[in-house]
Amino acid sequence: MAVRRLVVRLLVALAVVQSAWLVYPVVRQRMLSLEETPAARGQRVAAGLGCFSCHGPGGGGGTPNPGSEEGSVPAFTERTQMMYVKTADDIREYVLDGAPRRKRADPDYRQKMESAALHMPAYRGFVSGAQLEDLVEYLRATSGQILPDEGAAARGADVATGHGCFNCHGPLGAGGVPNPGSLKGYIPSFWAEDFDDLVRDDRELRDWIAKGQIPRIAEHPIGSRFLKNQAIKMPAYERFLPAADVDALVAYVRWIRAGAWRPLAR
Repeated sequence: MAVRRLVVRLLVALAVVQSAWLVYPVVRQRMLSLEETPAARGQRVAAGLGCFSCHGPGGGGGTPNPGSEEGSVPAFTERTQMMYVKTADDIREYVLDGAPRRKRADPDYRQKMESAALHMPAYRGFVSGAQLEDLVEYLRATSGQILPDEGAAARGADVATGHGCFNCHGPLGAGGVPNPGSLKGYIPSFWAEDFDDLVRDDRELRDWIAKGQIPRIAEHPIGSRFLKNQAIKMPAYERFLPAADVDALVAYVRWIRAGAWRPLAR
């Protein structure tokens, strides 16, 4: 009888804790704060500085720039960035001074810039050192630097871009997009500790992509509730993608997770 009473008390305690966890999302959100990545912070800094006003939504370019050689303000996505920067220091100098020193010292470059209607602003004095580094991380993440010789990961990059994966998971999977009703209140990133909690091996990663969930969480009494109640749900792509493309996405996420995107030039 004593054992039975103990089991009953434990079950009641578990039910109370579970109910409180589900009923008080504000408390839960404060307890589980966003595991931010520098790129996610950098995206907000870019928005606050008005970068997307000229570089287009999400940095996709397209804003007309009469008098410039390109005819529009360059994007910093889809590998366009590689045409203008060679190192992370180049990015820092673009942000701080409007262009790298080597370019500003070139008379031909200065003449071309003066001929254009829009000029890259110089944000020196307007951004802190920490904000600058977050911007650098964000710009590197959005550059789409993966090259065709990366094999399956390169194919995965094309699939991920084509299906808008980063619209939800943030720039290059950096996270930070709110998701009401989810366990932590946001869509997890590919970089932070959330990934290790949700993905233990390639099989689970493949299940997330193909089925939109994994048995370890979908069959859990508490985890299943969050999967059901969260506003934004992971799509199940097995109906829309061949198995080879799912494998390519797995390779690409692993490529991102390994930090292979960080080199600016090869």
